[in-house]
Amino acid sequence: MAQFRFSKEKKTDVVNPQLVQKSWNILIIDDDESIHQVTELVLGRLQVDGRQLKLHHAFSAAEARGLLQSEHTFCMAFVDVVMETDQAGLELVDWIRREKKDPFIRLVLRTGQPGSAPEEDVIRRYDINDYRTKTEFTALKMQTAVYVGIRGYRDIMTISRSLDAFKRLILSSTKILKIRDLQEFATAALENLLALLDLESSAVYIVRQETDYDASVRELILARSGQFGDITDCTSQIAQRVRSRIDQAFHEGQNELNEQYFVGYCRTSPDACSVLYIEFEDDPEHFNAALAEMYATTVALILESLTRQQQVERSQRELLYIVGEAVEARSKETGSHVKRVALMCRVIARHCGLPESFAANLQIAAPLHDVGKIAIPEHILHKPGKLDAQEWEIMKTHAEIGGNLVGRSDLPVAKLAARLAHYHHENWDGSGYPEGLAGETIPIEARIMALVDVIDALGSHRSYKEPWPAGQILAFIKEQSGLKFEPRLVDVASDCFDELMQIRASFPD
Repeated sequence: MAQFRFSKEKKTDVVNPQLVQKSWNILIIDDDESIHQVTELVLGRLQVDGRQLKLHHAFSAAEARGLLQSEHTFCMAFVDVVMETDQAGLELVDWIRREKKDPFIRLVLRTGQPGSAPEEDVIRRYDINDYRTKTEFTALKMQTAVYVGIRGYRDIMTISRSLDAFKRLILSSTKILKIRDLQEFATAALENLLALLDLESSAVYIVRQETDYDASVRELILARSGQFGDITDCTSQIAQRVRSRIDQAFHEGQNELNEQYFVGYCRTSPDACSVLYIEFEDDPEHFNAALAEMYATTVALILESLTRQQQVERSQRELLYIVGEAVEARSKETGSHVKRVALMCRVIARHCGLPESFAANLQIAAPLHDVGKIAIPEHILHKPGKLDAQEWEIMKTHAEIGGNLVGRSDLPVAKLAARLAHYHHENWDGSGYPEGLAGETIPIEARIMALVDVIDALGSHRSYKEPWPAGQILAFIKEQSGLKFEPRLVDVASDCFDELMQIRASFPD
C-alpha cells in the first residue's frame, strides 16, 4: 500500500500571532471578593504549555451560568459551595454536567465550610475533578491544581476531537466511495477533508502527476478550495509560492509540515503520484497530520483507481468509435454517423428515464451496431441502386453476423453491443429481421437504435437519396409509430427532436 513519508522537520522563524495570543480561560466562582483577589495574585502570571491564563470572575452561581453560556470556552472552574444558598455551588455543578451537558470543563470544588458539603459525599454524588478546603489550598497547591486541570482538559479535548474526526472519516469515506466520477470524487474528498480536520478556512490543492511512456509528465489539478479558487474550478495556474512547494514534494517524495502549510506526498503507482497541499489560514495547533496522512493516502489510491478506470473506459470508447468509423467508411458513409447515433441513443435513453449507467454504456456500444457489414461484399454495399432479392438477403445477414462477432466477448458492454448489432433491424410490429421479433421482446437498446439509426440516415446524403429536412423526418417516425418503432420511443424522440437535430448539426457529414 502506498504510504506518505515525512521528511525531517524544517525549522521556521515564522511566529503565528494567533497562537501567541491564545490563553486558557478559567472561571473563578465565589461570593468572597478576597478569594478572587488571592486567586488573581497566585495565578495571574502563570503559564501552562506556553499559554497565559485568563481569569474570569463570577460572584454567584447565577452569574456563573451567564458566563458559562457566553462565547468563552472554559477549560476549568473553581467553584465555591456556599453562595446564594448553602448548596448553590453543588447545584451549579449539577447544572453544568446534566443540563449544559459539558463533560470537558474541569471542576475544582473549594469550600470554607466543609461541614455543609462533606468531601466523601460530594465526590460520590457530583461529577467534580477535585475537592479542596480553602484553608488547605495553598498557592503551590492551587498552581498544581491548575496544571493538572488544564492538562486533563487538553488531553480530553484531544481525544474528543480524534473521536469526532474518526466518525467524520467513516461517514465521509462511506459517502465518497459511492462516487464513480473522477472530478466529483476529488471534490467530495476535499470537502470532507476540510470538515474532517476543521480546516474550512484553509486553502487546499489535490494535484496528480503521471509519467507517460515517452517520459513526458502530465499534471491534473483534481480539486482546490479556499483562496485558491472555487472547489470545482481546477483550470487556473497555481501560485508560484505554492507551485514551488508542490514541485519540491513531487521531486523529493517527502512530506513537510510547519506552521504555514502541510504538503503530503503519495506514490500511488510506478508511474503516478499525488500531492495534497494545505495552507493554513487559522491556528494549525490541532491539525492532525497522522489523520490527514491516512485520509489523503486512501483518497489518493482511490483517485488512482478511478483515473485508471476512466483511462480504460476512454480507450475502449475511442477504439469502438474507430472500429465503427472503419465499418462506415467501408460502406462509404462518414464516421460522423457513428458519433451521432451514439449520442442520440444516450439522449433517448435518458429521456426514457433509463439508468445513467445504461445510457452511458449504450453510447459506448452504439458504434458497433453495423459491425456485421464487414462481411458483406463490396459490390452489394456500394451498389448505387436498389438491391435485388438475393442481394437483399445477403445484406440482411449483417445483423446476425455482427451479433455473433461481438457476442464472443463476455464484457457487459460487448454483450450490449451484440444485442444492438443483432436486433436493431427488428420492427415493433414483428416485420423486421433477422428473427421477426415484435414489441417488448425486442431488447430496449435495439428499439432505441432502430429509431435513432433511421432518424440519422434520413437526414444524411446517400447515393440513392438526398437528405430529408427535419420536419419530414419527424413526420415519418410518427407515421411509423406502432409499425417500425415503439410508440413510447416515438413520443420521446418527438419531445427531444430539437436536441437530436442539434447533434446532427454538431457532427455534420
